[in-house]
Amino acid sequence: MVRGYFVTGTDTGVGKTVASAALMHRLRSGGPIRYWKPIQTGIETDDDTATVERLGGCTADEVWRPGVRLERPVSPHLAARLAGTRIDVAAVARLLPDDRSARWIVEGAGGALVPVNESELMTDLMTRLALPVIVVSRSTLGTINHTLLTIEALRRRSLEVAGVIMAGPANAENRLAIEQYGHIHVIGEMPPLDPLTPDALAAWVRTALDPRETLQEIAR
Repeated sequence: MVRGYFVTGTDTGVGKTVASAALMHRLRSGGPIRYWKPIQTGIETDDDTATVERLGGCTADEVWRPGVRLERPVSPHLAARLAGTRIDVAAVARLLPDDRSARWIVEGAGGALVPVNESELMTDLMTRLALPVIVVSRSTLGTINHTLLTIEALRRRSLEVAGVIMAGPANAENRLAIEQYGHIHVIGEMPPLDPLTPDALAAWVRTALDPRETLQEIAR
């Protein structure tokens, strides 16, 4: 069984890719680390793998590139249907090498319950990979409900939730509510970085991402 984390979000565009790059910076000191995006839609405009490689300061061997790549920027099930194909969750899971020497950051597409085919969701891929899940959420209005619903959906499927990363301007009340009602640690509040560069992201990571080092312990 591989070690590491599956990064999901409360919705699309919430900041999963930047959070994945931040996790590469944070966990690299604990030993070999690798990134994988198993399903990517909208490849004509988005390349999350390239973004993580750049922002995470990754070497070529820290990035695993095989996976499903679809053109339309829509839900995976629809992007596959429009491309005349079908995503096989079991086949996608088998693309992850059984490399126990490294820890993996696996980034999902969309949110936890996004459909992957006519009957399976992103949570089914999470279950097959059996990695603890990190939830990326917004810090703004509405995040309490969205984050708690995501945590509940994951736990109902017996998936371990390792922590939450909130993206956006710091909001102490929203953080407190998520921790209290979700019975979870917010392991980082990732502010808007302008400019968003590898150095700026690494500087934030050094001071503010998982200061209690809970992730290093869980992923061992």
